[in-house]
Amino acid sequence: MLDVGCGTGEHAIFFAGLGNDVLGLDSAPLAIEKAKRKALKRESQARFLVGDALRIDRLGHRFDTVTDCGLFHTFSDRERRVFVKSLKGALEKSGTYYMLCFSDKEPDDWGGPRRITRDEILEAFRRGWKVNYVREARILTTFNIEGGWGWMSSITCT
Repeated sequence: MLDVGCGTGEHAIFFAGLGNDVLGLDSAPLAIEKAKRKALKRESQARFLVGDALRIDRLGHRFDTVTDCGLFHTFSDRERRVFVKSLKGALEKSGTYYMLCFSDKEPDDWGGPRRITRDEILEAFRRGWKVNYVREARILTTFNIEGGWGWMSSITCT
């Protein structure tokens, strides 16, 4: 299992605690160092690596599951296409990508990252993928104690 944009490592540590072999990937060296320390303190088997989510197909490993909590919405349109192509190369056939991103239903007045429409998700994964679902979700943030509006998606590589 791969957790892209793993940030603090919480998700990777959680999934490793369920018995999964988990690699957390983030481009920020400081985030990876913090995640490693946290994993060591919690005696977690999660592993962490500084890396580029736009090049996960170059990790030399294929994953049955990739999780993403808050990365997809940070990409420009061009980067999104690169990411989806790289993701396809990193996932096993029939592997699943689980993604949580900010929704266009979130108002612009509190700041935060780019908002994504449901149609943008469907378009990004139109060819070579099966979109299992795109559901409304809430994302807990420091910007909004009630949680921001998001999309939770399950997308399978075909």
